[in-house]
Amino acid sequence: MSDASVLGWRLIVRELGGPEVLEREDFAIPEPGPGEVVFQTEAVGLNFIDTYFRKGLYPAPLPIALGSESAGTVLAVGPDVDAICPGDRVGAYGGSGAYATHRLCNVQQLVKLPEDIDTRTAAAIMVKGFTACYLAEDIEPIEAGQWALVHSAAGGTGSLLTAWLRDKGVKVVAHVGSPEKAQLVEAEHVLTCPFADLSARVREVTGGEGVAIVYDGVGKDTFPGSLDCISPTGMWITFGNASGPVPPVAPLTLMQKGSLIMTRPMLNHYIRTTDELTRLSRELFQVVKSGAVKIEVNQTYALKDAAKAHRDLESRKTTGSTVLIP
Repeated sequence: MSDASVLGWRLIVRELGGPEVLEREDFAIPEPGPGEVVFQTEAVGLNFIDTYFRKGLYPAPLPIALGSESAGTVLAVGPDVDAICPGDRVGAYGGSGAYATHRLCNVQQLVKLPEDIDTRTAAAIMVKGFTACYLAEDIEPIEAGQWALVHSAAGGTGSLLTAWLRDKGVKVVAHVGSPEKAQLVEAEHVLTCPFADLSARVREVTGGEGVAIVYDGVGKDTFPGSLDCISPTGMWITFGNASGPVPPVAPLTLMQKGSLIMTRPMLNHYIRTTDELTRLSRELFQVVKSGAVKIEVNQTYALKDAAKAHRDLESRKTTGSTVLIP
């Protein structure tokens, strides 16, 4: 690691736009400083948030080094790092620059991987698995026997969240975009109807009750229909913008729809400390190893083909999780 001529490469965005703006940049693999770790990337997780940064929905200074989740093997650690050693297998969450052959991270972004969690699986769950965990466990307690609606239930986060909720005994209404995707989902009811018809169908399958919580990672296309699926005093958790951002919501609308509670959470706010990250990763690895939540890596692309992966993700061609391989 002392040879500054050793090069890696990454994908960056110099101007905002479509997948075609992704471009390769070579870089010298850095030496880790205090509190830092360098690892060689073996797999990168693909997430919708990557497209938000690429398009400018989430503002960031240019150039943008894309990607927030990846996994690999540690090459070198900073002088004060003792919890992680060269040769350890790690998963990384947060920050930027995951679309790369090598990554420099603060040790607080890393979790050591159990022996029975491979790096492709880890790369697929650092963001999506943590998201499913905090949605199901930390925002609003939902109990066995209650109803929940999960949008995009065949997708990366949606599939994990659906399985997690059902393991808790929650009755899930899963909504997906096609009959083919419906075959991939196990839930009490799997619906493929248009968004315009969804609230009526949800009321029908829940005996008129509606659901206690809607988990909505779609955004603009599911608003305001999601609100009409919720029983009085229930909750709308809008955690993603796959179809674009939700327009402003008047508080009076929430009252008129049944004194509903709305939250727009962000994962970073639930893992602000090392202890919180450790707790979340422990819960995630436990449900994966138990078999309650199965990780389906249904698409694998070479990292150099990330633009195609973005196109497929945004056109809803993917199911489960997707990883990029350097």
